[in-house]
Amino acid sequence: MPLLTEKARGVYVIAATPFAEDGALDLASTDRMVDFYLERGIDGLTLLGVMGEAPKLTAAESRQIVRRVLARTAGRVPVIVGVSSPGLAAMRELAQDVMADGAAGVMVAPVSTLRSDDQIFDYFSLVAATLGPDVPVALQDHPLATGVQLPTSVILRIFKTLPSFVMLKHEDWPGPGLAKISAIRAASDKGEVRRFSILSGNGGGLFLPEELSRGADGAMTGFAYPEMMVDVCAAHAGGDIERAHDLFDAYLPLARYEQQAGIGLAVRKHLMVQRGAIASAMVRKPGPALSAADRADIERLVRRQERRLHALDASS
Repeated sequence: MPLLTEKARGVYVIAATPFAEDGALDLASTDRMVDFYLERGIDGLTLLGVMGEAPKLTAAESRQIVRRVLARTAGRVPVIVGVSSPGLAAMRELAQDVMADGAAGVMVAPVSTLRSDDQIFDYFSLVAATLGPDVPVALQDHPLATGVQLPTSVILRIFKTLPSFVMLKHEDWPGPGLAKISAIRAASDKGEVRRFSILSGNGGGLFLPEELSRGADGAMTGFAYPEMMVDVCAAHAGGDIERAHDLFDAYLPLARYEQQAGIGLAVRKHLMVQRGAIASAMVRKPGPALSAADRADIERLVRRQERRLHALDASS
């Protein structure tokens, strides 16, 4: 499989991790989930992200799920693996293993102790040196999860200085998210930095049309309807901006509901069960469970979404 490059674009879904009702890995559902994503036209997969419940997996389980997905994709799409870790030794070990297994690249977020611009840059310089020049890296900018603010100036410094960094996973919100994309693209247009891939990770694509218009190359996030992101990106790339927004609007109420703090992953897994992608909606403990009222909300939103999509298709 070719390695990840600055030219990556499209939809790289943050994959869920399927569990059986007893909390064990469900590898049969993992195969079904990969097929589900591929059938909906995704361009890549990202494993061991926050919504993949990576912190709840053992080291052995992390390797097992990566190998299973790589075997199922069989080189059809690139697979990126999250390797963020408090320690560089563990990061290097996991990165070496997944790259040897056929991953296209890795994703790294800053550790939560970083505060100054120089601390952030020095940390990612250490990451680049630890992983080596042959491991492509996606930089994860997710201050809500890490507590670390990555200023545009520091991101540009990283990409100017560290050639193994080829992608920005952009999910800085609420805050200067859209302005950050605009500033980065303006810098590359002026030749101040090489043009690198920017994939949006904000809340199931909650700002996807606007981010595409600012210069994002696609999405790297999760949603129980990945075809929304695929279709929005395709319409936008084809120049039909209004259709991209119309499609997005049809899915927005459910996407918003799925992004609730606390139960969001349970909502996504419930929908994926309903869609036949996985067998169980189990979120590994400690994790949330849906109430009967939650499930009723979801059913209503799905019905309304289906009506909006039908009306949109009929009018096109």
